[in-house]
Amino acid sequence: MYTQYFNLKQPPFSIAPDPRYLFMSERHREALAHLLYGVGSGGGFVLLTGEIGAGKTTVCRCFMEQIPANCKLAYIFNPKLSVEELLLSICDEFGIVLAAAGAGAVSVKSYVDAINGYLLESHAQGKNNVLVIDEAQNLSADVLEQLRLLTNLETSERKLLQIILIGQPELRAMLARPELEQLAQRVIARYHLGSLTESETASYVAHRLAVAGAGAASPFPRALMGTIYRLTKGVPRRINLLCDRALLGAYVENSSVVTRSIVRKAAGEVFAVVAGPQAPARRWPLVGAALLAGAAVSAAAAWQLMPQKSAAPPNVAAKAAPAPLVKTPAPAVTPAYASSSDALRELAGLWGKPLPAGEPCQAALKLNLRCYQGKGSLYELRLLDRPAILSLHDGRQVGYAVLTALDDNTATLRVNGKPHTLGVAALAARFDGEFTTFWTVPRGFRDQVALGLSGPDVDWIGARLAQLNGIAAPQADLPLDARMRKLLREFQTAQHLKADGVTGPRTWMRLSQMSGVAEPRLLAANGQGK
Repeated sequence: MYTQYFNLKQPPFSIAPDPRYLFMSERHREALAHLLYGVGSGGGFVLLTGEIGAGKTTVCRCFMEQIPANCKLAYIFNPKLSVEELLLSICDEFGIVLAAAGAGAVSVKSYVDAINGYLLESHAQGKNNVLVIDEAQNLSADVLEQLRLLTNLETSERKLLQIILIGQPELRAMLARPELEQLAQRVIARYHLGSLTESETASYVAHRLAVAGAGAASPFPRALMGTIYRLTKGVPRRINLLCDRALLGAYVENSSVVTRSIVRKAAGEVFAVVAGPQAPARRWPLVGAALLAGAAVSAAAAWQLMPQKSAAPPNVAAKAAPAPLVKTPAPAVTPAYASSSDALRELAGLWGKPLPAGEPCQAALKLNLRCYQGKGSLYELRLLDRPAILSLHDGRQVGYAVLTALDDNTATLRVNGKPHTLGVAALAARFDGEFTTFWTVPRGFRDQVALGLSGPDVDWIGARLAQLNGIAAPQADLPLDARMRKLLREFQTAQHLKADGVTGPRTWMRLSQMSGVAEPRLLAANGQGK
């Protein structure tokens, strides 16, 4: 109705999971990278969770469009099934022909034998198989255990079935149950998709309008973005519901732009709450009322499920008794430093550069090292491929340990010069996502090297890109030309980095590693510190 009024090709805020409208925030990019990583990781489980309306299904659809040609994909979106029904659905999705059965129902063994035979035949042909299960929080414990058993079929190099579980936050709680520990230990990558920030909310709205054909004049003034963020909490589906209704309101009121009062009135209708100080005196005509009502229910549920910040302050451990260990629930105990400074000094030893006295990150600068503080999953650390200090939590206690080696099943932590090995699942349960690592600062380094700049750091980038691509290095003391900028973006894409052509710390790190600069590695054959 309002598309012609605003000169749009189509409604920009549909809640359908259309990959064309996927807005790649930092979190969505990481989520997609997790799924793509899982395809080539050698089998097992990949876990993607997120709040209602966070964009999980849209990321999944985008992933499905990018799977390699040698992958056969099965997609199950209604997993409220029994074990037999799930196995039958898998057979249907992969096109597996079941052997003729006698009278009566087909047994679980018959399904499993047929699936195993299919997987072995596919492997012989050099093909991979990926099973994606959406809304996986609805799976029963029996079905999850059967899925684990399906991944038992493997060669010496890889498992023959990759399973991707996508679901709401309660899926993480399900996999933490003791009876599902064996499955949890087979999760090779996991990511929780959160909501957008206020700046990302503004970019999200602009992105969807642009895809829908909007011109330079946006119907949503920039001044409204703070209001939209506060009303939606950055949840994409809530943003879609609110903005769609706001555009309809602007059309009904014959306004060329959406106003603050229109946004508040729209929130009152689609979220079934009064957003402003007073209830609106009249309502706009309800077009598709049943659809809007159903969407409002989903959005209201998402509001209730927004993650809550922990009440525990981040420096609790610093005020606790200076015990060198952080105790974790039985039977596993994860060793850790009580002070991040002690852990940083341990980490610097892996670079062969003992830190002088003083605050560790400041002292490191004197040794041509720089601290990089990040937040992400263990998958992000795999991508960085360098030892790092992890922040580990046990209830309200926090401690720090140096992660020196990581493979699909185990991780090695270093504390007081001694290595300690534990399962990846046990580490993931205690790791809160905060990490710190070191990287070597290049000569003439600037925090970010943007397009159009020149200098020693730009020369260094050009030389590294030329080395990796087997071409002549560009002329010194000049900005990167179009060819080198294209190579930089291609490098960032291939390394699962943000392909913006701006060389921040992560791009520097990967350029150093890929061009042979000697630095400690996390994924080395025998690990560091073992």
